Amino acid sequence: MAITELFGGELGATDFQKLLFIFSVNQQESKYDFVPYKYGCFSFQTMADKTKLINEGFLENSKNWKLLAENGNFINTLVETDKKQLIKLKTKFGNFNTQDLIRYVYINYPYYAVNSEITLKYLTEKELLTVDKFKPKDSERSLFTIGYEGRSLEKYLNILIQKNIKVLCDVRKNPISRKYGFSKKTLQNACESVNIKYIHLPELGIISNKRKNLKSQKDYDDLLFDYEKTVIPNQMKAIIFINDSLQDNKRIALTCYEAKPEQCHRTRVANAVHKLEVSVPLKHL
Repeated sequence: MAITELFGGELGATDFQKLLFIFSVNQQESKYDFVPYKYGCFSFQTMADKTKLINEGFLENSKNWKLLAENGNFINTLVETDKKQLIKLKTKFGNFNTQDLIRYVYINYPYYAVNSEITLKYLTEKELLTVDKFKPKDSERSLFTIGYEGRSLEKYLNILIQKNIKVLCDVRKNPISRKYGFSKKTLQNACESVNIKYIHLPELGIISNKRKNLKSQKDYDDLLFDYEKTVIPNQMKAIIFINDSLQDNKRIALTCYEAKPEQCHRTRVANAVHKLEVSVPLKHL
């Protein structure tokens, strides 16, 4: 909001993302994370925040970030360090147009251009070669597991992108989350926007009632032992599907909530897949 205010009360969507990115990477503690999107750096969280700000009457309901006339003075709500950083941002980039901002980010932060569909329009051949160096190159067929506990959607996606994951298999029974970005539809849309295929395999999940009252590692061990003995033998079709997908896509990640692999059933699923072909590396992210 303060960025929009300082830059005249209205910013185009691309300009806003680029300016917020530059501001965020220079903050001592950034409140936003970004992913390499089809137009460069992008924060999904900002779009969720924008919807909330529109509903609360702070922003106009439009593609641009446009403050409503009766609102203002957001700059003075910032801590002093952020206020100074924002003034520096305005001083340095106040006269930049959209093309200038895109080039600045792509040249200075080339990782965020690796999925861009517009690099040919804005970068020289030499600059394109620099971006190419940041594109993930790992191609060894591998099976990964990852939990989203304690991670923003953007940090989570960056891990997948940097590991060159091609398919994300969600093994939750009910893919609903209070944490922004991890309910099924939002996660699927986010993955596909950064060229990762999303597949939901609810048959490999654990019913919610069995997840209650898990306090110690022994509780998790007992739950997962039961899961391994009662669920996996009856869901070999899904296990074989994952293994077959590895043949086609080479790099697949299984996901659920828990940060620790030893506390999540995705590890037991991964172990079952691994048994079908032990030569495929199994890695926990």
